[in-house]
Amino acid sequence: MAMLRSLWAYRGFILGSVRREFQSRYQNSLLGAAWTVLNPLAMIVVYTVIFSQVMRARLPGTDSSFAYSIYLCAGLLTWGLFAEITGRAQTVFLDNAGLLKKLNFPRMSLPLTVVTSALLNFAIVFSLFTAFLVLSGNFPGWAYLGLLPVLAVLVLFAIGLGVTLGILNVFFRDIGQFFGIFLQFWFWLTPIVYPANILPEPVQRYLGFNPMGRLIGACQEILVHGRWPDWWRLAPVLLLGMLLCMFGLRLFRRHAGELVDEL
Repeated sequence: MAMLRSLWAYRGFILGSVRREFQSRYQNSLLGAAWTVLNPLAMIVVYTVIFSQVMRARLPGTDSSFAYSIYLCAGLLTWGLFAEITGRAQTVFLDNAGLLKKLNFPRMSLPLTVVTSALLNFAIVFSLFTAFLVLSGNFPGWAYLGLLPVLAVLVLFAIGLGVTLGILNVFFRDIGQFFGIFLQFWFWLTPIVYPANILPEPVQRYLGFNPMGRLIGACQEILVHGRWPDWWRLAPVLLLGMLLCMFGLRLFRRHAGELVDEL
């Protein structure tokens, strides 16, 4: 509770950091923040045109010509949110070493800034994707609301993993290099560009141990089929996310005094 009160007291610092980061990203660009919209819009158009029109790709069990494009975008966008949070959280203390040495502020506001910034970027991209679903007649209806708890579990899992890796990365710099490579394998071991049901049955059972497979599968179930996900399949991921958050927080409290010295 003391940490939550201190983070709330520094909410201006957190929001200001998010705003400065958003502005600096497009500071010397002619189109400025418009690139935030143009990049994901181009991605959605490319995937839709290439897979649904040129390659005539079809998703097993669905009749919609846009089904595979929606399946692909749903997986890529949610994976992008996870990858941005974990990728930036694992280096957040290293990237802000100068700030940590000069100013006295709640250290956990840095991971919170990462999450807020990632959610802002995701909200912009996903709003465009939602507009595409509406205009193409593929909006999933009330099941769309199921994305909120699924994304909440994803963020919890991502920040718990990211903070844990971020603290370990200060003391063991190989952690960041290893995780970058591991993330690439993790992506291809998650059913994002391919449906899980095309794989052999033994492989599908092993994929059940992949927490991101469960989360992205839930998003795809909502957006492609318009159905509520199996909430019980997400319960282990929720528990894992909570354990990672508690472990990361305990790790931070134990080594908070050594962080600045090591940086």
